[in-house]
Amino acid sequence: MFLLSGLFASGSLRRKGSWTYACDRLWRIGLPFLLAAVFLSPLSYYPAYAIRTVDPSIAGYWSALISLAFLPNGPEWFLWQLLAVNLIGAGLYAIWPALIERCSRLAGWAAERPVEFILLLVAVSAIAYVPLALAFSPWRWSSIGPFALQLCRPGHYVVYFFAGFVLGSYGLGRGLLACDGPLARNWQIWAAAAVVTVCIWGGLTSLTLPDWSEARFAGKLAASFAYPVACVAGGFMLLALCLRFAADKRLWFLDSLSANAYSIYLVHYVFVVWLQYALLDSDLFAVGKSTIVFAGALAMSWAISVAFGRLIMSLRVVAVKRATISPLPR
Repeated sequence: MFLLSGLFASGSLRRKGSWTYACDRLWRIGLPFLLAAVFLSPLSYYPAYAIRTVDPSIAGYWSALISLAFLPNGPEWFLWQLLAVNLIGAGLYAIWPALIERCSRLAGWAAERPVEFILLLVAVSAIAYVPLALAFSPWRWSSIGPFALQLCRPGHYVVYFFAGFVLGSYGLGRGLLACDGPLARNWQIWAAAAVVTVCIWGGLTSLTLPDWSEARFAGKLAASFAYPVACVAGGFMLLALCLRFAADKRLWFLDSLSANAYSIYLVHYVFVVWLQYALLDSDLFAVGKSTIVFAGALAMSWAISVAFGRLIMSLRVVAVKRATISPLPR
């Protein structure tokens, strides 16, 4: 997610400037995060409360929720960090307007030397991640209200955002992001690398369980180094597959999915949780339940996103018409 956000950041900064871009990110990321924390997450977690209490009242649920040491915010927990790195990017561009041009040169070098760029990204992400993982473990969190932070990953997220920023500054469809570029041409290699590296990371991580603090240092070190490698392989595998199979194809349902993907992500968790609890007493096998939950959550989230988008478009049309209609003479 941080890599993808960075891919589009440089182009947006060029078009909008730092101030407009920052305001846009506050509207696009900050507001949904607050709405998710205040409305969507409490709605998502209610079934888990209702099934475990003799008094499933709204008042009782709200009292239990606010008595927690932190405010659960579901899969949107990372949005405030995504907003923070976007604002950092906007601030750097405001201070140093040549930032995008310098990043574009680096992306040009990456297109000519993709292996060296990948190794550089692995090294920098390892420097950002490994010391914090060894110090805090990969599982330690800190929370203040709805602001949750996995202590080993802040630097890792910053690295990936600016890796995307560098690649995007060269232009989408150029360099490593070209449909016939090094990533797309070698998608099989990236797919294999992603599978192998995530299995290695998972295997090494299993050696540190169940108690990270009691695990051997060699196992913790190996697992910590394996994670940045798996992240690079997995992230670039997704880019390679999209560039190879989807970038130059237009299908109406994929266009709609692309346009509504963010909204679907924001609201899907409500349907996932409620459908799971609705099927608890069903005799269906796990595969059947998971299929129903996946299909139902996707369909309902997609429908709500489309309907909301049309509502917003209608309101904009009405506002424009009212602004252009001259007042009637008295």
